[in-house]
Amino acid sequence: MTSPTATETLRPKRNIPAEIARSWLLVNAMKADLFDQSAVSRADSIILDIEDAVDPSQKDEARGHVIDWLCGGGQAWVRINDATSPFWADDLAGLRGTPGLLGVMLAKTESADQVTESFHRMDGKTPVIPLVESALGIEEANNIAKAQGAFRLAFGSGDFRRDTGMAATPEAMAYPRAKLVVASRVGNLPGPIDGPTVGTNHPILREQTGITVMMGMTGKLCLAIDQTNVINEVISPTPSDVAWATDFMSDFEANGRVIRDGSDLPRLGRAEKIMKLAVAFGVQPAL
Repeated sequence: MTSPTATETLRPKRNIPAEIARSWLLVNAMKADLFDQSAVSRADSIILDIEDAVDPSQKDEARGHVIDWLCGGGQAWVRINDATSPFWADDLAGLRGTPGLLGVMLAKTESADQVTESFHRMDGKTPVIPLVESALGIEEANNIAKAQGAFRLAFGSGDFRRDTGMAATPEAMAYPRAKLVVASRVGNLPGPIDGPTVGTNHPILREQTGITVMMGMTGKLCLAIDQTNVINEVISPTPSDVAWATDFMSDFEANGRVIRDGSDLPRLGRAEKIMKLAVAFGVQPAL
């Protein structure tokens, strides 16, 4: 029996489906030494970043690091450069057919056509996460969500604030977040992925991830491995939620799955969703 490698023993392999992934860890593609460490972290998904994290003079080198690692057995999403940049076509051509590529995150998405063309230039199978980072992108979110190849929307909150001059407060960011949530529902996509929290203060991260959940978003970008535990915990159903759902489902089954009043259907939907997530995330009911 072959002994596991050092990285394999850090934690059991987890297979959280990307449509419900909570923590999305961005990893600078020029820091290839972090790829393995990130892959065995608590992040539900990792995104190797060859866009904002990489200087224009290093794009080819960064892309090469990513392709080599994916071809060597790694698995990840890749944030590619936006469709108006001179690097976009090379990113798609270089990544096309690469084993281990789970999908691409398209930076600065502003139209449905950008998503669809990226999807078809890859292979017509590789999913695309449109990263919406501008006022135009937010206003086009409904169409972007319905684009062929769109898998799940994400919010580039930092660039959005730079584009609009809006503050980072929950009140100021309520509209773009709500817009992405509604657009995701219109496009029949999973809940969107919120922008990252900058800094190392975990209480602030916990508070901001709570806002993510409150707004109806179901994932969050993160910039450091030590943020993943907090994000996963806050976005997961709580043990008390799971206990309530378990009790409700038991009672519902005991009564022959009969709808008794107008509140049963929404409660049933909530209970089924909680139970599905509890199983996926390994959350046990409170005793």
